[in-house]
Amino acid sequence: MRVLFSTYPMAFHTPGGGEVQLLAYRDHLPQIGVDVTLFDLWNPRFDQHDVVHFFSCVGGSVHFCHFVRNLRKPLVITSSLWITEETRHLYPIDEIRHQLSLADRVITNSEMESDTLARVLELDRSKFAAVYNGVDEVFQKRPTPDLFRSTFNVRGQFVLNVGNIEPRKNQLGLAQAMASMPDHELILIGHIRDAAYFDKVKEAAPEGRFRYLGPLDHHSELLRSAYQACDLFCLPSTLETPGLAALEAATQGCRQVITEEGSTREYFGDEAIYVSPKDPQAIASGLRQALSMPAPTATQAGQIYERFAWIRVVEKLKSIYEGVI
Repeated sequence: MRVLFSTYPMAFHTPGGGEVQLLAYRDHLPQIGVDVTLFDLWNPRFDQHDVVHFFSCVGGSVHFCHFVRNLRKPLVITSSLWITEETRHLYPIDEIRHQLSLADRVITNSEMESDTLARVLELDRSKFAAVYNGVDEVFQKRPTPDLFRSTFNVRGQFVLNVGNIEPRKNQLGLAQAMASMPDHELILIGHIRDAAYFDKVKEAAPEGRFRYLGPLDHHSELLRSAYQACDLFCLPSTLETPGLAALEAATQGCRQVITEEGSTREYFGDEAIYVSPKDPQAIASGLRQALSMPAPTATQAGQIYERFAWIRVVEKLKSIYEGVI
């Protein structure tokens, strides 16, 4: 079986969880008999593939999907999208509905996401299938926290946030919440997708207790060492489905404070503190609560990996491809 992967043109300028997911699928599907090709604008080769898999619902994506449909190629779309009745006015709903209606199957990151999209977009629920986000096997390895601390000269206690710097990730709310954490520094890791927003985050963060370290390679030992060194990991996004960084932090044994918006509970159950992203005081309360709790045990972290390892995740994806051919 041969599958052609494509996404919107700017996706890998500042790659995030969706792009990590795409590459993880590419790396793991061949191990179970699925060959993957990344779309090449100059050499498309549609006819050499059994399925086309498009990632994202970014505006304009419908045109590519419509072209694939006209070729009568099986089309799978990964939505990575959390829309509710309260937030639908923020999105080009008609275009998204049209794009997803073209798919033979829409891949979501959770059953909650499938239920919500089908309801809000008024599409047949049977069109949707959940394939969970996953964790790379490298996150089973736990380097010493000293590697991160010595590399970046980090000496004290800190709260860690890993993600692209943009309003959806809500680093501003986290920076405001840090006022109630006088003994902790806030450290951000990730690409800056919105420079004006990043400036607001810097202004809101407590003076002398904020550091931005830029992006770290996803598979790097330094990133895992950062998870080991932090007192807790916080991802108070306006929505998550559920956020690869949160999964990776969980496999590294981090205490977690994460958003209640999206499908986070479907993944983490009682293993995290959930907060409203709209209220910095709620985020602050969640941070303090998490610090008072013991860190997850190695057994608990291992169970997260066993459930969400990419090599397990892609087995369901393969069966979906087989079903649409």
